[in-house]
Amino acid sequence: MSILVGNDTKLAVAGITGREGSFHTLNNRSYGTNVVGGINPKKAGENVEGIPVFGDWKTCVAESGANTAMIFVPPPFAAASAQEAAEAGVELVVIITEGIPAHDELKLYNTVKEKHPGTRVVGPNCPGILSPGKANVGIIPASFFKEGNVGVVSRSGTLTYQIGNELSVAGFGNSSIVGIGGDPVPGSSFIDIIEQFEADEQTELIVMSGEIGGDAEEQAAAYIKDNVKKPVVGYIAGFTAPAGKTMGHAGAIVSGTAGTAAAKAEALEAVGVRVGRTPTQVAKIAMEILGS
Repeated sequence: MSILVGNDTKLAVAGITGREGSFHTLNNRSYGTNVVGGINPKKAGENVEGIPVFGDWKTCVAESGANTAMIFVPPPFAAASAQEAAEAGVELVVIITEGIPAHDELKLYNTVKEKHPGTRVVGPNCPGILSPGKANVGIIPASFFKEGNVGVVSRSGTLTYQIGNELSVAGFGNSSIVGIGGDPVPGSSFIDIIEQFEADEQTELIVMSGEIGGDAEEQAAAYIKDNVKKPVVGYIAGFTAPAGKTMGHAGAIVSGTAGTAAAKAEALEAVGVRVGRTPTQVAKIAMEILGS
């Protein structure tokens, strides 16, 4: 098994004709993901190396059966494309685009929650989702990873790759790797993904990689205490980050003592989550829990 993407994924890509969109779409297809279409209102009827391009999401879903959307649309239009995909009945919308206005993110989150509860949004500003050996939806470098029993969820794209690679070097594979993005209004939270991993038969250990800013990790700690029986290993980026300065992601800002790496680690450790101070430590803890 895997979560969110797998052998039944039928992927369509908004922005498929752009440089980044076409590059990663074809990479996903080369990995084995079933790419069934793309969206560009100005290029409907064309194709990208055999992948048909549709003018809108409704037509794409009706003619290709797409159940998963990947959004590579520029920031001013990305939220609207994601909402259109949800309105067309797409079950999973993965938004890679960075720099979407926070107001647009908030409107998208509330609209999907209220009007399209059957659609899950992952992102914005995320690297996507990889289920090794099954499907890759996004920009995660899939060649580093193999199928296994460790689920990874992360706010940071590069840390997703680094921790996944450390686990791979230690001999572990992954059930799924999910980048939820670091923006202030993510479509899916740590809790949403951890809930999926808890229910997934393939996943035996959950690794969550957080960072400074907000309270997503503290909320996850409270959820884990009451709802998660599987072992969870944590990592928090930003122990040396200066207070009051945005670091990398739009959501990675510390105000006073709120949102610090130390506070997040303390909250997780208080509920039994072991927190590594480096990605290498995370892999070592995984070895101690699951064995080499």
